[in-house]
Amino acid sequence: MDDRSNIMEKIAVFAGSFDPITAGHESIVKRALPLFDKIYVAIGHNTTKQGYFPLEKRMGWIRKVFEQEKKVFVDQFTGLTVDYCKKINASYLLRGLRTAADFEYERAVAQLNKAMMPSIETVFLLTLPEHSPINSSIVREIIRQGGDASLFLPKSLNINN
Repeated sequence: MDDRSNIMEKIAVFAGSFDPITAGHESIVKRALPLFDKIYVAIGHNTTKQGYFPLEKRMGWIRKVFEQEKKVFVDQFTGLTVDYCKKINASYLLRGLRTAADFEYERAVAQLNKAMMPSIETVFLLTLPEHSPINSSIVREIIRQGGDASLFLPKSLNINN
């Protein structure tokens, strides 16, 4: 008899400010869907950053981007990401890597998270080449200056209007 009730769900957290969510973020989540039972796209409150777009707007955009994905959940949290992972029983952190500099930073964070929560595993996905130059800071600046950022955003979003 197959008793699947004892099998733990594979829950991942993709944490960030998503200010705004980019085509690169969307790609990482969609490519990770086959790996996990649930992916929480979670907006963390960063005490060193002031968000440009309001939290509710960012959460709404993420919900819209993933509205057809039953395995994707949108949330927000304060405090340490590992504490949020414990709260929702997540065993994985999902991260995207664009550059070698990203790797060095993310490696250090992953090792510290592992020290604080030995059961956590960080899964890195390489960004698709066309998304490598995209980051939220640059996209925000394009929008702030009245430029058309649509090439760098998920197709389902129209943030410029």
